[in-house]
Amino acid sequence: MSDEPESVSAAPGVTPALRGVTPDSLLHTGGSDHPSAEDLVLASGRDLTPKNLQWAERRLAQEGRSAIDKALP
Repeated sequence: MSDEPESVSAAPGVTPALRGVTPDSLLHTGGSDHPSAEDLVLASGRDLTPKNLQWAERRLAQEGRSAIDKALP
């Protein structure tokens, strides 16, 4: 049993100071090359409302996949 909370994990070989930080090589924005308007709304932290879905559809039409990449850290 570990003294650390379950939500904190570290990859093998990672120094204790970096525990809980996801390495860049494991980060991704999703499994689809065609994100939906709902994906973009949720990635931007907004509520799923008709107005926000229309906003997301416009952004996806203008920017394509990069719109969701810009919304995520």
